[in-house]
Amino acid sequence: MTAAAHPVGEGQNRSNLKVALIALGVALGMLGLGYASVPLYRMFCQVTGLGGTTQRVDAAQASKVAVLDQTMSVRFDANTAPGLAWKFQPEKATTTVRIGERQMATYLAKNNSDRPITGIASFNVSPAQAGKYFDKVQCFCFNEQTLQPGQEVRMPVLFYVDPAIVGDPDASDIEQITLSYTFYESTKS
Repeated sequence: MTAAAHPVGEGQNRSNLKVALIALGVALGMLGLGYASVPLYRMFCQVTGLGGTTQRVDAAQASKVAVLDQTMSVRFDANTAPGLAWKFQPEKATTTVRIGERQMATYLAKNNSDRPITGIASFNVSPAQAGKYFDKVQCFCFNEQTLQPGQEVRMPVLFYVDPAIVGDPDASDIEQITLSYTFYESTKS
């Protein structure tokens, strides 16, 4: 009876090993997806404008955009994360722009601490459906910014509102877009 039980036990061991390897493969796959999810989500948001993610365009692309007679109000918002010793604000709170025309907005930042601080800005646009139509040509938010103790700087944003917004039934009734930035201290500081 023990001789007959042995082959069955061996088959069971192989089956258990196969299940364990499959489970390990699934776990490793999930771990890999976990690490890849942030860059994949960021890329998805940039392509679709989901969640108010703006679009990044180059100057050559921006120069080909038609300028419409219609206007849009753009509001500028500035925030700093708790613990960041910077004063950060828009130079002008709102502006009216012609749709398709490149405009420049300027933010002011000052390091109120006694040490150099490197900050990075996160941004979004609201309402969210306007994100895919808010195109940035140049922005301080594309790179980290280092301010020395007491240093104050002007930080420009060159942008335009894509004329395609007027043909989108979900966005055509938008009268004002808010561009909002929050500065965080970089972990590289």
